[in-house]
Amino acid sequence: MSQTELCRRRIVFDFETTGLSPGNGDRVIEVGAVAIENGRLTDEFHSLIHTDREIHWAARRVHGITSAMLVGKPPADLIFNAFHKFISSDPLIAHNATFDLRFLESEFAKLDLPFKNPHDCTLKLSRRHNQTLKSHKLENVARHLLGADAVKNINLHRALDDARLTAEVWLALVRNGALS
Repeated sequence: MSQTELCRRRIVFDFETTGLSPGNGDRVIEVGAVAIENGRLTDEFHSLIHTDREIHWAARRVHGITSAMLVGKPPADLIFNAFHKFISSDPLIAHNATFDLRFLESEFAKLDLPFKNPHDCTLKLSRRHNQTLKSHKLENVARHLLGADAVKNINLHRALDDARLTAEVWLALVRNGALS
């Protein structure tokens, strides 16, 4: 990757959801994103999102977000209009991007918002670049690339902390030549 490309603004994002499938009506309940420019985290976007959709018990067990935590939070249309402006046409990065992109496409489609941003996936990059790792879960990749303390003060499976950690993982992958 060229130095010019490294300087370009990119958005690293993560969602927490009510379940696994936007096609079955599941919704995003937390969005977290960070902008990277010149190899540094420069800006953040974060919100919990009110929804009437029930949070599946298995999803709640992973992220710990309850319906009570969403009372009084902004609705999805408000948040996703703002998020659309935040990401602009910048390239997107996520860990297990296929999952998050399905939800992003679904939420944007509900609002008739265009979406053609290029994207990259740290999970796929890690699988290709760190083939000896047994598990490529975000926390394992972070420990491998950033050191044992990389996840020490991180609230895993919360959107903003996961986005920040994914950004650091992506930068480490770039430094290690995963994008060459």
